[in-house]
Parts: sequence; C-alpha cells; structure tokens
Amino acid sequence: MAKELRRAPGPPERPAPSGLDDLDRRLVALLAEDARAANATLAAELGVAPSTCLTRLRSLRERGVLRGFHADVDLARVGLPIQAMVSVRLAVHHRDRVAAFRAAAPGLPGVVAVYHVTGQVDYLLHVAVADPDALRDFVVDHVLSRPEVAHAETSLIFEHVRGTAVGPPG
Repeated sequence: MAKELRRAPGPPERPAPSGLDDLDRRLVALLAEDARAANATLAAELGVAPSTCLTRLRSLRERGVLRGFHADVDLARVGLPIQAMVSVRLAVHHRDRVAAFRAAAPGLPGVVAVYHVTGQVDYLLHVAVADPDALRDFVVDHVLSRPEVAHAETSLIFEHVRGTAVGPPG
C-alpha cells in the first residue's frame, strides 16, 4: 500500500491562475471601464456574438475573476465628505487575534475597504465619515478600543483618483 502524504495545516491553498486569454482580458478591461455595459454592447466592442460574450462573462464569474459589480458612489454626496486611511498596528500577531481583527474590521461603521499590508502597520482602513468628530469617534471607539490593536494613525484623504490597473492587454 502506498503511503499517503499529508499537508501540514496552514493557510488554504490559492486557486491556480485563471488562464485568461486575450478575449477574457479585453472583456474584463471593458467591464472595469463600465460594469453596466449591456452584453450586446460588449459583444460588439469585442467583435464576437452576444452568446459568446455572455458565455465568457459567466465563465469569468464562475472562475472568480469577476467577483461582483459595484457602484462608484460619491461619498461626499451621500453625506460622508471626510475620508481617511487609518493605519493599524496589531499588538500581537497570533493567528486568532489577526483573524478577529480581520473579521471585525469590514463591519465597523464607516469602513469602505480593508487592506492587510506589510511594513510598519498591519492594516489600512479606508473610512468615510460625516465630520471630524465622527472620524475621531471612529478611531477611539471602534479601533483603539479593540484589544488586538496597539496603535492607530490617521491620514486624511484629500483626493481619490481611480487607477487603470485593469486596462487593455499588452
């Protein structure tokens, strides 16, 4: 009988690269520009039949390349004109403490995005709030009060410009 090999417990395996071809990359780039584009418009731009475009779109979603479609909300126009990046350094780096912060952070009031980073801090929290008092309250009441957190530093965001990381191939 062959001896069975066992992996040591650790982080879950990452999926293999999705194997995007040129048509997939062009479709992703078009959706990054306008996620609301109609299938017929996308198909015409790509030079393929609408059924081919729809099949590719479904495949991209099933493979996890496209995780969702989101509205680009002007936060100031919905009453959240103050944006900041809150740098968070954890007190200890035990897996359970990191997991506790990771699980809680996206649900904190005002959190737009959570980034787990390397360097002198562990997390960056992109937050949007109504006024400076709300920003102070967020940091004091929801970040510094957490037992996992050793330090937090806040940087105001003056301007946000969306990049073009997902662009045409080449």
